[in-house]
Amino acid sequence: MIDWYFGAPRRALALICIACVAMLAFGMYLQHVVGLEPCPMCIVQRYALVLVAVFAGLASASSRRGLQVVGILLGLVMAVAGAYTAARQSWLQWHPPEVVSCGRDIYGMIETFPLQRALPMIFRGAGDCSQIDWTFLGLSIANWSFIAFTGFALLLLILLFRRGTQSGSVSKAA
Repeated sequence: MIDWYFGAPRRALALICIACVAMLAFGMYLQHVVGLEPCPMCIVQRYALVLVAVFAGLASASSRRGLQVVGILLGLVMAVAGAYTAARQSWLQWHPPEVVSCGRDIYGMIETFPLQRALPMIFRGAGDCSQIDWTFLGLSIANWSFIAFTGFALLLLILLFRRGTQSGSVSKAA
């Protein structure tokens, strides 16, 4: 099973890309169907997830070893950044601050500020980063994000080391 995954780096990268897209789709479901407002840290994690998906997808599409290594490295950096943000949000959820200073209401931003100032504020998110709105198996979205980003980082790190220890030949994707 491990050889099936790590024996074909392009397949592994494609699976990471698919997992990231699935997580993004679930986040959109929680936002638009369930009605959960993403906080600024959630938005940062989404951007990190998008970039992990893009870098893993581009690396999986390339048969050139150098481009795969660059894609793996960039995906690894984004996965670590996402894990850091998710860990920080988890910490805020466990130790909420006395004064909430994480986000503001979207409608209030549009009514108060001109559009060129309101748009960037909207993409920062509007929820409270320390609030736990949804849980699964006792873990919040931030906790699950940390687990996912850490898993992606570990998989990318293993792929990077396996790519570095392989000879100059390019593995075929099955």
